[in-house]
Parts: sequence; C-alpha cells; structure tokens
Amino acid sequence: MWRRFQKGLGGRHLPGFTLVEVLVALAILAVALAAGFRSVAQSAETATALKSRTLALWVAQNRLAAAQLEAPAPAVGERSGSETQAGVTFNWHATISGTPNPAFHKIEISVADPSAPDYILTRLVGYLGQSTQR
Repeated sequence: MWRRFQKGLGGRHLPGFTLVEVLVALAILAVALAAGFRSVAQSAETATALKSRTLALWVAQNRLAAAQLEAPAPAVGERSGSETQAGVTFNWHATISGTPNPAFHKIEISVADPSAPDYILTRLVGYLGQSTQR
C-alpha cells in the first residue's frame, strides 16, 4: 500500500490513506462480498432443485414398482395421478406401450411439480413382464 503523508494540525505530516484509496478498497470489498453471497444463494437453489428431483425420482420408482406388481399386468394406454412424497405432492403420467417381444410392455413414467406441470422433473423407463398364466 502506498502511504501518503498529510499535514495535520501544527504542520506535521501524518501517515494515512486518502479518501479515494478508502473508496476503492470499499468497492473491491463490496464486489467480493456480492460474489460470495451470490455463490451461497446459488448453492441453496441447487440443493432445493436436487431435493425436488430426488423426491420425483422416488415417485417414479414407486409407480414402476406398483405397475410391476399389478396382477394382471396393466394394459397398453396412459395413466395419470398424483402422489405425495416427503410431504410434497407430485403429478405423474405413465404411458404403457407394446414392444417387439409380446411378453413385455414398455412403461415410461414422467413426474412433474403441480405448480409447473410442463416442466418434467424426472422420467423413468421400465419394462413390465406379461403373465403367461392360463
């Protein structure tokens, strides 16, 4: 740092900083603190989004397990509903379609937040075995 000597009372030179130097230092500090706060806020938003995606994936996995346990296996078509996971409600949509192998059906489950139904939080694809019981 550059030290400037200013004339004090009685004509003596006193060490100190000029007003411009102090303002520049404060501006640098303000920019650094703003960047730090932005980083913390972004980390909090990322954690919230990760929590939502994790809960949505659990909803999709639960729907897949329920479909795999259904007897008889679910028919080709579409289903929708809502499910609560950890106190948060999610909308799910399942599409069941055929595959080249008639013993299996493909199921695609999409999960979204009810407040933003067009924004898919997670998508899970699985296969359902068809029962061969007669």
